[in-house]
Amino acid sequence: MARDRGDDEMSDRSTPEARLRAVAFGRVQGVNYRYYAIRAARQLGLTGWVDNRRDGAVETVAEGDRQYLARFKASMARGSPASTVDRIEASWDELPTGEFTTYSVRYL
Repeated sequence: MARDRGDDEMSDRSTPEARLRAVAFGRVQGVNYRYYAIRAARQLGLTGWVDNRRDGAVETVAEGDRQYLARFKASMARGSPASTVDRIEASWDELPTGEFTTYSVRYL
């Protein structure tokens, strides 16, 4: 049975294709970086979380279409207007958990 493009798009949205874990270093706390991440992730249809770390970095886990995750990683490297991102350390997992329903701030 042939599938049209709409069927593929629906399955892409309901089944994450990859998982990205990234840590942003630099001046990324107290500069709306987490809320910048939320806006970027939600615009791309990603799910996951973002959180401030005690060492001054910001960590995120996001799941979704790999091409959108790559765009998200690029936006995280740019950062919010008030931030200064020195570097991003990222790792990819081809087996996302599917545990998230939205992208939000996680509080430890």
